[in-house]
Amino acid sequence: MLPNVKALLPLSACPLPIKTRKENLFNAALVLKDGKIADEVHKALLPTYDIFDEYRYFEPSREFHCVEINGVKIALTVCEDLWNVEDDPMYINSPMDTLIKENPSIMINIAASPFDYAHDVQRKAILKRNVNKYKIPLVYVNHVGAQTELIFDGGSVGFNSKGDIVHEMNYFSEDFAVFDFDEKTKELSSPEKKKNVPEQRIEKIYHALVLAIRDYFNKQNFKKAILGLSGGVDSALVTVLAADALGANNVHVIMMPSEFSSQHSVDDSIALVNNTGVSYDLIEIKSIYNEYLQTLKPIFKDAPFNVTEENLQARIRGVLLMAESNKFGYILLNTSNKSEMAVGYGTLYGDMCGGISVIGDLYKTQVYELCRYINRDKEIIPENILTKAPSAELRPNQKDSDSLPDYDLLDKLLFEYIENRKGPQELIAMGFEEALVRRVLKMVNSNEYKRHQTPPILRVSPKAFGSGRRMPIVGKYLS
Repeated sequence: MLPNVKALLPLSACPLPIKTRKENLFNAALVLKDGKIADEVHKALLPTYDIFDEYRYFEPSREFHCVEINGVKIALTVCEDLWNVEDDPMYINSPMDTLIKENPSIMINIAASPFDYAHDVQRKAILKRNVNKYKIPLVYVNHVGAQTELIFDGGSVGFNSKGDIVHEMNYFSEDFAVFDFDEKTKELSSPEKKKNVPEQRIEKIYHALVLAIRDYFNKQNFKKAILGLSGGVDSALVTVLAADALGANNVHVIMMPSEFSSQHSVDDSIALVNNTGVSYDLIEIKSIYNEYLQTLKPIFKDAPFNVTEENLQARIRGVLLMAESNKFGYILLNTSNKSEMAVGYGTLYGDMCGGISVIGDLYKTQVYELCRYINRDKEIIPENILTKAPSAELRPNQKDSDSLPDYDLLDKLLFEYIENRKGPQELIAMGFEEALVRRVLKMVNSNEYKRHQTPPILRVSPKAFGSGRRMPIVGKYLS
C-alpha cells in the first residue's frame, strides 16, 4: 500500500520552486463590470491529488485582496481556496484568513467541483464551516456538465450568515437564480424556494451517468451509440442509460449469441429492446467461432478447451461491434462493471472495447441497485435479467461464481481496498478470510495492465479507476 497520500503532495501557497515558463499561468476568476474586466483573482490552493493535477499547470497566488463592486467588499475565491478548514488541513494557509482582515461583507466561491455520490454532502459541510468561521454569507457557484470521465453536478447554493441554506439550485442541469443581499444587515436571502435535490445515492448516480453520456456525445459531436446486448444485467443497464441520455432512436444494440448462449438470454434481450424502443441486429456467431477453431486447430492440436476459446468469442463480438461502429458512425459503449475491472474478469480487445466506459465505476451489486431504481415505476429491464445467476455464457453452464467469490462479499472487500485504501492486514483484521484477501488483492494488482487499456470510466465514486487512482502496472505488491 502507498503511504498516506497527503505526505506526498506539494503544499500550495508555500515556498515552491518557480516553474520555468516565460509567463506564469493562473487559475483565475475575472470580475466583469460594464462590459470590461474590473478585477482578477488568482487561485491560491492548487490540489494535486486524486483526479487533480493543478500544480502541473498553474502557479499559486501569493497575493490576496477583496473585490469591491458598488461599494460592497466581496471575498472572491476559486474552488479549493475554501477547502482548508478541516481539522487536518492540507495546506499551510487559508486565503480567507487573509481576506477576512479586509472586512468583506460576503463570500463568493466559483468552482468546478467534480461529482461523486457522497461529495455534495461533504461539500455543503465544508461551505457551512466557512460561514460559521467567518460569520458572513456565502454564495457558492458550481459547474454543471461532464468532461470525459469527470461529471460536475451543479448544486450551486447560498448560505446566510447563520449557516442556513437560503436557496439550493438544480443538480445535473443548468439553472439560474437571483440572491438578494442587504448591505445594511449584511444578510443573504432568496425569493425562490429550495429545489428538489436528489437525496438517494442511487438516484444521484442515475442522473450523473445520463448527464455524462449526453455530454460526451454532444461535446464530441457524436450522434449514435452502439453496444452488445447479451441478456445480462450490465448491458441491459447501459442500454437503458444510453436511451435515456440520447433517445432510443440514437441507440443500436447487437445480440450475438453463440452455441453456449441460452435461449432466455436472447428472449430477455428482445424484451428489453421492445421496452426501450432501441434498434437491434441479431448476429449468430457460432459459424464464425467454429471457423476460427478450425483455422487454429493445426496450432492448438489437442490442447483442452480453456479461457482461450472463451476469449475468442468475446473478441469476435468486439470485431462485429467495431465493424458496425465504423460503417455507420456509431460510438461503442463499454459495459464492464467495476467488480469485473477490478479482478480482470474481462477480455482485452473483446468486451473491454469502447469509446467510454459507462458503468466501470459501479460494482456489480450497485448495477443491480440501479436497475431496481430504473424499474421503480414499471418493468423496463426484464425481471428475469435481474433474478438469473450472472454468467458470461462462454462455456457450457458457466456462472460468474465459478471463477469469482459471491458479488455481495467480493464488492465489500473491493470497496474497502479501493475506496477506503485498506491494506491486507487491515482487511483481515476486519473479518475477511485471509485466503480470500490474498486471492482478491492479487487479482486486482496483477490486472492493472488491463485497466490501463480500458476506455475512460465515468467517475461516480470517491475513488474510480483511471486518473484518480494512479497505480504502476509493474510493482511488487505485498498482498
